[in-house]
Amino acid sequence: MQRREFVKFCAASATAARVPAVAAADATPKFYGRVKLIGSNGAPLKAAAVPVERNLIFHYPFAATPCFLLNLARPALAARLVTADQRAYEWQGGLGPRRSIVAYSAICAHQLAYPTREISFISYRVEKSPRNRHGNVIHCCAEHSQYDPAEGARVLAGPAPQPLAAILLEHDANTDELTAVGTLGGEMFNQFFVKYDVKLSLEGGAPRASSDTTSVVHELENYCRQQVKC
Repeated sequence: MQRREFVKFCAASATAARVPAVAAADATPKFYGRVKLIGSNGAPLKAAAVPVERNLIFHYPFAATPCFLLNLARPALAARLVTADQRAYEWQGGLGPRRSIVAYSAICAHQLAYPTREISFISYRVEKSPRNRHGNVIHCCAEHSQYDPAEGARVLAGPAPQPLAAILLEHDANTDELTAVGTLGGEMFNQFFVKYDVKLSLEGGAPRASSDTTSVVHELENYCRQQVKC
């Protein structure tokens, strides 16, 4: 899909019919720089190589803002959603031949828990548990918010006031490569930087800097030392 066609497609989706009566306005896509997803070897990541039901992490649209890349092994269809401030939007579903590849901000919409190099309270969980009766959800163990990645990260349980922000991807059918181009839904980036500004600054680098032209995709188990499961 060409850039112009993609922009028109997303804009049309954001102003589609069936807007809930409570919605104050539509949430439109927000476009950032084009960032190609690459593997640890530096080569472009192919959609066919995205492992099924594994937690993958990349950073977009800023150097310090982590995102989930997931292959759900089942189609993720379009969903109509609403942000915490009652802006409606339509998520267009997954990518790839099976429409099973999705991407979301990995910053929890409740208390802003996110995967760090040391620990992650939030991740995609296939299995059910006493605190996760749904299974196949993104579960934040900090306050037990649970999101359905097959429906635009809709909130299924817990105190989160809105879905996770979706990361808009382009899939090139000719090369099978994936490129992040923007976000859709309720971004939490400003709140994230306010809350963690000191911590991120001490870790070095320039956390508020935009992502480079490429972003390395990591297995979560290789990215952080400990995953909290509940």
